Amino acid sequence: MIELRRSALAVPLALAVALALPAPAVASWEAAGPPGAAGAARPAANPLRQIGYDQRLGERLPSGLPFRDQDGRAVRLGDYLGQRPALLVLAYYKCPMLCSLVLNGVTASLKSLSFNPGQELDVVVVSINPAETPALAAAAKREALARYGRPETAAGWHFLTGPESSIRELARTVGFRYVYDPARAEYGHPAGIVLVTPEGRIARYYFGIEFPPRDLRLGLIEAADRKIGTPIDQVFLYCFHYDPVVGKYSAVTLHIVRAGAAATVLALGLLVFLLHRRERRKPHMLGTA
Repeated sequence: MIELRRSALAVPLALAVALALPAPAVASWEAAGPPGAAGAARPAANPLRQIGYDQRLGERLPSGLPFRDQDGRAVRLGDYLGQRPALLVLAYYKCPMLCSLVLNGVTASLKSLSFNPGQELDVVVVSINPAETPALAAAAKREALARYGRPETAAGWHFLTGPESSIRELARTVGFRYVYDPARAEYGHPAGIVLVTPEGRIARYYFGIEFPPRDLRLGLIEAADRKIGTPIDQVFLYCFHYDPVVGKYSAVTLHIVRAGAAATVLALGLLVFLLHRRERRKPHMLGTA
């Protein structure tokens, strides 16, 4: 599969980071984790240039990475792959602004769909802060479920924490570039989510803090190899194609015209059939009067 490496940075992210980051702190941002993390940290003159997504469509997630779930149990990333598509969210639970907006966007979009976590998909949230604990993950899960309003889907929501090595490898695989500000003890990171196929391959990126339900639904159907959805969804997939640059489904005019022409021909054919059938029945009706 062709690998795309175009950097995509959501406009809301730039605004959020610009508002949250005072000018004197810019030079203190590091292209690595918090103090004590593995790897040398390098100061950045402009941290915004280090934040973003490098799209790696078709890349397989490293299923063996160790994490802990919201209940403190040792798990592997692969525990959430293999059955259904998954929405992967890289965030951190003490984020003062952007992460909660992304998670709220996910729950709002999924809330308008008939697909349920645990049945048609899984939601996997991974903290990028190795210092965060399962207790924080559990609190974040409770909040997300409360917003989503379907407590029976709790088994399909997974909030993980893990060591620096696992976080870095997962971030590298999905092209998630983030920086750490030691002066403020905060992370700067892109806004978006990653859709993964049941086999664990990256299928789609959705950028920003709001995710149109139509785009998410079409992506899930494609990621599931069209094993879910309705005939109407298949028509939409014919008329709308995913644009990896913007992370959205865009209308394909030629396909829409073709679909409209086909629908017109079918409608005219049905009309002719009904009129012909009506004409054939008239003599019989007159003869029995």
